[in-house]
Amino acid sequence: MDQTRQDSSDTTPALALPVAAGADQFGERRGLGISSIAFKVSSQDSSGLFILENTFREKGGPPRHLHYDQDEWFYCIEGEFVAEIGQERFRLRPGDSLLAPRKVPHVWAYAGGTGGRILIAFTPAGKMEAFFREVTKANAMPPQDPALWRAHGMELIGPPLSIG
Repeated sequence: MDQTRQDSSDTTPALALPVAAGADQFGERRGLGISSIAFKVSSQDSSGLFILENTFREKGGPPRHLHYDQDEWFYCIEGEFVAEIGQERFRLRPGDSLLAPRKVPHVWAYAGGTGGRILIAFTPAGKMEAFFREVTKANAMPPQDPALWRAHGMELIGPPLSIG
């Protein structure tokens, strides 16, 4: 993506923040074992919005949890995802989106296809960016450690979805 300014001496911050396809806003590589994530919009760039793109190589997803203060929105780009929000179960295919309201237990997983990609937005961002910075250090799915989740404004409720 080409972003140029008309005057190179201009120190005014850009009004737009482009992030190229497949790229992370900060140029960093972040792994979760079965997938990788790229930060697209950081909370520091917005009024409390955090968006990441999660790209899957294998089936699976995080454990069942809830956010005390964040709404979480999913937008399926590629592949198929299964989600449970409260007691309802949903299948997401490319172009489908789903909102998981704060304080409602939810779980989701990549269920298959030729590859899985999903955009996930958190509002307000809270400690979600810090959570993903922390858990991607190990290049594994987030540990099922209740204290870690609680420290980032979430409650660990149960195991990941079983995807066959």
